[in-house]
Amino acid sequence: MQDDARYLKRKVTAGSLDVHPTEKALVVHYEVEASILGEGGGHVVGERKEGQKIIRVKSLSPSTDVGALARKVVEECKLIPSSRLPQVEQLLYYLQNRKSSPVEGKMEKKEKRTAKPRELTPFEGMELNEEASITKVDEYIELLYEGIPEKIRGSALILQLARNPDNLEELLHNEAALGALARVLREDWKQSVELATIIIYIFFCFSSFAQFHGVVSHYKIGALCMSVVEHELKRHDVWPPENGSLRRDQDKAVRKYHGLLSKQEQLLRVSLYLLLNLAEDTRTELKMRNKNIVGLLVKVLERDDEELLVLVVSFLKKLSIFLENKNDMSQDGGSDENNRQVAMRILYHISIDDRFKGMFVYTDCIPQLMQMLYEHGEEETEAELISICINLAANKRNAQLMCEGNGLKMLMKRALKMKDCLLMKMIRNISQHDGPTKSVFIDYVGDLAAEIRAEEEEEWVLECLGTLANLTIPDLDWELVLKEYNLVPYLKDRLKPGSAEDDLILEVVIMIGTVSMDDACAAMLAKSGIIPALIELLNAQQEDDEFVCQIVYVFYQMVFHQATRDAPAYLIDLMHDKNAEIRKVCDNTLDIIAEYDEEWGRKIQSEKFRFHNNQWLEMVESRQADESEPYLYDNDNDRTDLFYSADGITPADGSVSPDFFSDLQPQNGDLLHTGDGNDVFDQTSSSPGRPATAYGFRPDEQPFYQYS
Repeated sequence: MQDDARYLKRKVTAGSLDVHPTEKALVVHYEVEASILGEGGGHVVGERKEGQKIIRVKSLSPSTDVGALARKVVEECKLIPSSRLPQVEQLLYYLQNRKSSPVEGKMEKKEKRTAKPRELTPFEGMELNEEASITKVDEYIELLYEGIPEKIRGSALILQLARNPDNLEELLHNEAALGALARVLREDWKQSVELATIIIYIFFCFSSFAQFHGVVSHYKIGALCMSVVEHELKRHDVWPPENGSLRRDQDKAVRKYHGLLSKQEQLLRVSLYLLLNLAEDTRTELKMRNKNIVGLLVKVLERDDEELLVLVVSFLKKLSIFLENKNDMSQDGGSDENNRQVAMRILYHISIDDRFKGMFVYTDCIPQLMQMLYEHGEEETEAELISICINLAANKRNAQLMCEGNGLKMLMKRALKMKDCLLMKMIRNISQHDGPTKSVFIDYVGDLAAEIRAEEEEEWVLECLGTLANLTIPDLDWELVLKEYNLVPYLKDRLKPGSAEDDLILEVVIMIGTVSMDDACAAMLAKSGIIPALIELLNAQQEDDEFVCQIVYVFYQMVFHQATRDAPAYLIDLMHDKNAEIRKVCDNTLDIIAEYDEEWGRKIQSEKFRFHNNQWLEMVESRQADESEPYLYDNDNDRTDLFYSADGITPADGSVSPDFFSDLQPQNGDLLHTGDGNDVFDQTSSSPGRPATAYGFRPDEQPFYQYS
């Protein structure tokens, strides 16, 4: 049948048209049908094959004329019939308005930053004033059989040609030229850095294209480059350092040293770049690993040349994909301690920002930090390490990770044994989070309470007390803790203004608020005479909102648990404080007092009425004073016969019907009724949460560790 085949018929049918998923390009699908026809025109053999053509439109921008571009695409691409011009225009318009995908953005950046060695600077003795010609390659080859200067000149002229990609194909077929270059490199690379750099650069030009990797491997240039890099690094090790025998006053010697260093780094950069290109083949990369490429690259990291360092890091990044290479890097890190110090300081600055604390959860950083703390034993913990841990412990999920296994046990054991304030601050930050983390601390309540003594350092007591104050655990018997460790006298003494630093006094107040959640504890503290001490402290710290808020919260707990009713007069004064949190707690507390004490209820109700109608009352009183009416009230502040109700004047005893207040608009201090029938400040079910306070690092507090 094949003897009858005479003619070949090829038919191309255009298919669908679409946009490229990641690039600025159109994708044209088509089908090729090839048929072999016999002499009589009959079908002999046929085959169909699908294909696609990608039409890149990199020039497409928001200002591009989409219609003109669509017409140009249709004219130049024979696969798109003119009838599909509207579709092409529509797809281009879509591409013009499509947001760049991450992949597209990376590809564009990669294309813009196509890395290649820096232009070779003309070394001494190799300056060329002539332009190379592809027709004179044979003359340049002859120079490779002369002395070193002629070899440098001949290879430099060939390099001029190789740097033009259009000449690579022709040079590829000139086996005499490539063979001569490979021979000279193999024989003379130790004699001249300039010569070795130029010849390797020529082969680098070939290595930039995957189709030419075969010729580079054929002449074993990769193995030669490995030898060159290893040799140059050993040479550098024996050179005298600049701050040693080459003193700064020896200008000539210093200039010579820098000249040698510059030439060597140029050679290293071109050699490593060639190896990086060849490493695209994983088999070639494995051969490099067997010859310790990782060790050589890590050694080069000690250099200062920026372009060389960028290249080396890129190479290491590529190699790190494989576990074996990553392990080699960790073992060969000669400057590991210095790098570790820098890495720890970078992590510290990241850990300061609340936005990034949670990201540590998704790494193995926290287990490593805990292991490092464990390995310190009884040695003092380094400042960078503990500072990072303190910051990270302020995040709830991080804190949970730190407590996993025997994490908290290790921290508590070490902190209590070493009296380490910073480590206890980390524990204190862990203890502030609600959830399962707090319950883990029950085993250590006794250990912490035992540290609350006047003999201990204030800073240490502050952290231990702050940790205890965070433990708002319902099942914890605080009465037993206070009695067993005799904490009430200590707490009462520290409430005296000036008895300690304000931070410690504030923590004492917070601690009292925590234990007062227990009925028995609240009653015991009230009987101990702690309320007058709190009132005295309130008078001394009335300008400090945080102190006032926490003291008012203690009053609330005492009143809520019916341990005392001695505080209303002070709370009434604070009912209209400028701090919203203070007003809220005062109102809640006064509402409870009014519910259980009828006399105080009338006074509280009157004060609220007076405040709500203060402006109107002042106007009335002022007018009465001006008219000198006989019914002017005297200086008796207890008179309530001027309080008006809906009917006029309220009864002389100052009582006001609750129905009156139900008609008023909600004001500060009033209960706010919601649509579901509940009060926002409903006190019948449970006590509200403690007022917000600053735990761990405070905004106005300097970080523990600063770097200059």
